[in-house]
Amino acid sequence: MRIAIDAMGGDFGPRATIGGLFLALARHPDLEPSVFGPRAELCALVAELAKASGEPSLAKRVRLVDAPRVVLQSTPPMDVFDDPSATSLYGMLAAVREHEADAGITCGNTGALVALARRELGTVPGISRPAISTAVPTRKGGRCYLLDLGASVDVHARHLFDFAHMGALMARVVDGIAVPRVALLNIGVEASKGVARVREADALLRARGGSDFEYIGYLEGDAIFSGQADVVVCDGFVGNAVLKASEGVAQMLLKRLQETFESHWSTRLVTALARPTLMRLKAQLDPVRHNGASLLGLNRIVVKSHGNASAQAFAFAIDRAMREVEVGLPGHFRAAWSQDVATPVISSTVASGRVDSGSRDMTSSDGPSFQG
Repeated sequence: MRIAIDAMGGDFGPRATIGGLFLALARHPDLEPSVFGPRAELCALVAELAKASGEPSLAKRVRLVDAPRVVLQSTPPMDVFDDPSATSLYGMLAAVREHEADAGITCGNTGALVALARRELGTVPGISRPAISTAVPTRKGGRCYLLDLGASVDVHARHLFDFAHMGALMARVVDGIAVPRVALLNIGVEASKGVARVREADALLRARGGSDFEYIGYLEGDAIFSGQADVVVCDGFVGNAVLKASEGVAQMLLKRLQETFESHWSTRLVTALARPTLMRLKAQLDPVRHNGASLLGLNRIVVKSHGNASAQAFAFAIDRAMREVEVGLPGHFRAAWSQDVATPVISSTVASGRVDSGSRDMTSSDGPSFQG
């Protein structure tokens, strides 16, 4: 299981990424990582953290690749094209492109990652734009895939249509859900609610036919975690805001719960009795355990970790990448989008922000081919 890691992109630098890598190495004996960054700095850090882990032999499994430059979080996405070759982000993507690694992971600049990954790895033919997706916990004990989370802020209905298919395929392949329930995120469930592109995407999804997923219509923000849908689709601006807000609420609740139970001797006694239940709750809600977002639609596997990920969180991002390698996720996308069957064709008016919601004959030069 060969994984390429950009060690330099996160808010906390390589200490978090290398620390997370050692946690992953300890639980995955088949993991073979290649780590990109300034070699001298990484060499010293690997030796230090391997010793601190109590398993110094883990350091022997880490391959360091010198990449002296770093793409900063403040770097404009298009500036990364000027001369990316010596950066740790480019090195990671190049290893994935050349099949030296099965997947790549970074905590780095999202805009630069999306732009460079599209150029270096390419998208699956037929997919209009890649989308960032992650799984969030639901009230019923399952999880729901939310996309897009920031790869595409300005989208048209055609892109939301593609995102719905991409999210549904993710739920089928990774979670084994035969017919995922897919919803569009909106400010209300009435047909007249929402901006034009969301209403147009709704019309496209209702007209699509097929049985690859069940389109259940609009879903409001408070229902994302209800378990009503397996996939929730929105643009990248909305998705990123929803995800960050929900993570902030989860962290606040966990902190307040801990403070409440530790505030008095009587509640500390209750805490001791309730510890197993509280630990299960923490495991379900803690954003650390859900770290790692997939960049869907690329020809190869790339996982984006939170920029502020801790070592524990980064280890979970590695777990996610390994799971996608195990199921061969890009191959499923290529197979789905290359079906030579009748398709609901997306009208060219979609690109200009208009669609005939009453028509079932819509055209697209770059939409997916699905049973219609």
